[in-house]
Amino acid sequence: MVHLDVPRPRSITSPDHLQRVVDAVYASLRVAGSSTFRFEAAGSDSAVFARLAELLHEATGLRHDAEHGDLVVRVRRGVRAPAAGSDRARGAARDRTGDAPDPGWDVLVRVGPRPLSARTWRVVDFPGAANATIAAAMTRLAGGREDDRVLNLMCGSGTLVAERLLTGPAAAALGLDLAEPALEAARANLEAAGLLGRGSRTTLVRADATDPAAVADAVAAHLAVDDRPAAADLVLADPPWGTLHGSHAASPALHADLLRVAHAVTSPGARLVVLTHEVKVMERVVRDTAALWAPVSVTRVFAKGHHPRVHVLRRV
Repeated sequence: MVHLDVPRPRSITSPDHLQRVVDAVYASLRVAGSSTFRFEAAGSDSAVFARLAELLHEATGLRHDAEHGDLVVRVRRGVRAPAAGSDRARGAARDRTGDAPDPGWDVLVRVGPRPLSARTWRVVDFPGAANATIAAAMTRLAGGREDDRVLNLMCGSGTLVAERLLTGPAAAALGLDLAEPALEAARANLEAAGLLGRGSRTTLVRADATDPAAVADAVAAHLAVDDRPAAADLVLADPPWGTLHGSHAASPALHADLLRVAHAVTSPGARLVVLTHEVKVMERVVRDTAALWAPVSVTRVFAKGHHPRVHVLRRV
């Protein structure tokens, strides 16, 4: 938010004030990209805001779309908390004319009314899909390398593999899931993201992620790159939480199988990143598989009232 000590919105177009607004726009663009913007303000269809739109377009290259702009510039009367013990705090502050001081104007810039987890590539919603913001954080915790061969076990509608590939290039990527409806959703989402099609090294395969032979076959067929033995360098997984999919009773075996299968198909020093709500189960499984995986970090995240953990492990 930018607070400007100006009497009216027209003053925002002056160079000094405009630059502060432009800086706020660029700060929002670093969080999530956009190509359009719109105003939320009284009189947003006035000549003053038309001029402000022209200036913002010249400074940022963003196109003004009054109805559907992604980046929102909200202009409102300022609200500033008075200093404790001041005359204004006691309701007695006045300017030289006896009136209360002008509160100025606040300019708030945000990337749309949607949460950051909303993605334009998600054209098919799937029950239990991972939060895309958390998925993006998982890929950053893992660290992205251009020569990564990425394996997404239990890929669901493709959120994890999509966020990894949108973060940066990879040598190849493979998503596995046993449910055909999930794979259909993943295909649609990855195509919308431009990650499937001619020249793509991204593949989706129907297979049981807990079946070592099935996973090994899929990896051998799709993660053989150059002269390196077929293997995954990065494994991403979001096992069912036992609500919409799976069950709490099956979680211990599922998590144990996940870590063992991942170890069997990965390269030396490979990374495994798991998002799970089964906190105690995962802690126990990590201890039990200490000969296979070394813990790197555990991050607590928030997802719709839940507090799952993101585990980053490195192959021993």
